[in-house]
Amino acid sequence: MQKYECTLCGYIYDPEVGDEENGVKAGTAFADLPADWVCPLCGAEQSDFEPVE
Repeated sequence: MQKYECTLCGYIYDPEVGDEENGVKAGTAFADLPADWVCPLCGAEQSDFEPVE
């Protein structure tokens, strides 16, 4: 699964890990994140994330 990086703070969203602290289960693809999910470190919107090579 594709990882995504926050362009503002460098946080990496890894779908294999998810974001359990914010209600996102492991195995959740970036495209399937809830619409209101934001970067857990800096609060950036999903539009501020880019795929990691």
